Amino acid sequence: MDAQKEYELTRSESRSGYAISETELKHLDSVLSPLLLKGQSVHHISQTHADSIMCSEKTLYTYIHNNLLSARNIDLPRKVRLRPRRLKSVTIKVDKSCRIGRTWKDYCGYMTLHPDTPVVQIDPVAGMKVGGGDLLTLPFVNSSSMLAFLRDSNDSQSVIDIFDRLYLELRPDIFQDLPPVILADNGSKFSTPSRIEFDHQGNRRTRLFYCDPSALYQKGAAENNHEFIRRIIPKGVDLALYSQEQISLMISHIDSYLRKALGNKNPYDMFAFQYGIETLEKFGLRKIPAAEIPLSPELLNKIYRSRNVP
Repeated sequence: MDAQKEYELTRSESRSGYAISETELKHLDSVLSPLLLKGQSVHHISQTHADSIMCSEKTLYTYIHNNLLSARNIDLPRKVRLRPRRLKSVTIKVDKSCRIGRTWKDYCGYMTLHPDTPVVQIDPVAGMKVGGGDLLTLPFVNSSSMLAFLRDSNDSQSVIDIFDRLYLELRPDIFQDLPPVILADNGSKFSTPSRIEFDHQGNRRTRLFYCDPSALYQKGAAENNHEFIRRIIPKGVDLALYSQEQISLMISHIDSYLRKALGNKNPYDMFAFQYGIETLEKFGLRKIPAAEIPLSPELLNKIYRSRNVP
C-alpha cells in the first residue's frame, strides 16, 4: 500500500512542471553556467555539449529564467536586448519526489503525534522585479512573531543559504528549538527540502512539509503577517532600495504591535518569553514603544531620504 501511494505521488509530481534531481542540476550548472558567462549562447552550448547536457534548449532557458542555475537572464545578451514575452507561469520542481512524506496530510499526521511542536511558516514577499530579489519571511505560528531576510534572487539556493547562515550564527542547539517544523508552499524555491532539513554533516535540524496547492489558508500566519509588511512596503516597490538593517527595523515595529489574538500582548514579548531576548538581538530586532509604531511607508521612507540627502 505504501509503495503504491509513493508511486502515485511520484507520478503526479512528474506531470506538474519540470523535474530534475539536485545532483543532475549541480552537474548541469557546472557545464552550462561557465560557458554562458563566457558569452556563448544556449544554442551553441547545447549543440557542442549535447552528451553532457541531455535536455532541450527550451528546458535550459526555463531553468535559467527561474533562477535554478548560477547564470541568470542578464548573462544572456539577447535576453537583455529583447523585450520579454508573456509566459505562462510554470512551477518547477528541482526534485519530483520532494513532496513524498512531506504533504499536508503528512504534516497533519505528524502534528497529531507531536501537538506541542512549534511551527514556522516560510513564505516569500515578492519585490518589483520578476526573478529578482525578495524577502523570505519566517512567521512563528504560536507567538505571531516574524523574521524576514532579504534575498538577492528568488531561487532555492538563496533559501538554503539563509538557513545555513542561521544555523551557524545561532548554534545548532538554539536553531533546532526555533523551527522544529517548517510549513512551505509548493514553489520551486522550497523544492530542495533535504538541504534545509539537514546540515552538511547529515544531522537533522528541522522537518519541512508542504501545503496543498493553492491552499493559502493553510499558511494563515504568513498571510496575516504579510499584510503588515504591505502596509509599510506596498506592492510594486523595489526591495533593492532597502538594507537588511532596514528590514529588521520594520520587523521590530511589526512584532511590537499589539495583537488581539494574543490577549493584547505583542509578538516580540511572546517570542522573548519562549526563546529569550538574546535570540531576538541576534536577529537585529528590538522592542519598539507602542506610541512610536508607524505601520506605514513613512517608517522606511524617512530613513531612506535621510541617507540620501546630499
